[in-house]
Amino acid sequence: MDPQKVPKMATIGLLAILGLMLVMSSYFVVDAGERGVILRFGAVNRVVAEGLHFKVPFMEDIIRMTVRVQKTTTKTEAASQDMQVVQTTMVLNYSLQPDKVGETYRTIGLNQDVSEKIINPGIEESFKAAAARYTAEELISKREALKTQVRDYLRDRLAPFGIMVIELSITDFQFSTEFNKAIESKQSAEQHALRAKRDLDRIRVEAQQKIATAQADAEALRLQRQVISPDLIKLRQIDAQIKAIEKWDGKLPNVTGGAVPFIQIEDTNK
Repeated sequence: MDPQKVPKMATIGLLAILGLMLVMSSYFVVDAGERGVILRFGAVNRVVAEGLHFKVPFMEDIIRMTVRVQKTTTKTEAASQDMQVVQTTMVLNYSLQPDKVGETYRTIGLNQDVSEKIINPGIEESFKAAAARYTAEELISKREALKTQVRDYLRDRLAPFGIMVIELSITDFQFSTEFNKAIESKQSAEQHALRAKRDLDRIRVEAQQKIATAQADAEALRLQRQVISPDLIKLRQIDAQIKAIEKWDGKLPNVTGGAVPFIQIEDTNK
C-alpha cells in the first residue's frame, strides 16, 4: 500500500464515521404516551407525536413531555364561612393536552414544573374560594358539592395552560380541637333528643292503642245490650229448664213438708 494514501484513507474513514454519527443523531424516537417538543436554537419550533422523527443536527433539540395521566397531592387549608380553619388533602389526576404541550413548555416548563408552578397554587386558591361559601359543618355534609366546585374552578384555571383535569378527590378534613369538641357535644345532644322523641312517640302509640281497645270493648258491650230482648231472655230460661230435665234421674227429692218442686214449661203455642 502506498504510504501516501494511508492518511487520505484515514481521513475518509474518519469522515465516514462522523457522517454516520451525524445521521444517527438526526433521528430520534418519541415513546408512547409522550410528545416531542422540537427546539430550534432554543425556541419552540414544533411538536411531534410518538414514533421515529428527524431533526436538524446542531440546530434543533428534543424535549420529551409526557401526556399520560399524572397525580399530584396537595395539602392546604382555608377558612369556612363561620371562620373555622379547616385543613384538607386533595389528590388531583391530570394530563397535558397533546396538541398544546408546546405552549405548556413555553409558558411553564417541564412536566415537573407543571405541578409546582400551576396545579398546587390552583388547588389552594380554588379550595379557599369554595370553602368560604360553606360553614364548617356544611363542608362535611356537602363534601360532594364542594369537590365539584373546586374541580370546576380548576378546569377553568388550568385549561389555558393546556392542562386537563381528570378527577379530584378530597381525602380528609381536619378541624381545630375546639370545633371537634363542639361537634361531638352537638351530636350527643341530638342523639338524646332523638331518643326522647322516640320514647314520646312510643308512649303516644301505646296510649292510642289502649284508647282503641277501650273503644272496641265499649262498642262490643253496647252491641250486646242491643241484642238482649225479652224473647231472648225467655229462650234462655227454656234452655236452662231443658238442661235441668235432661239431668233429672226421675226421683223426687226426699223432703218433709212443703210443696214438691216442679219444672214449669210454658206453652210455646200461646
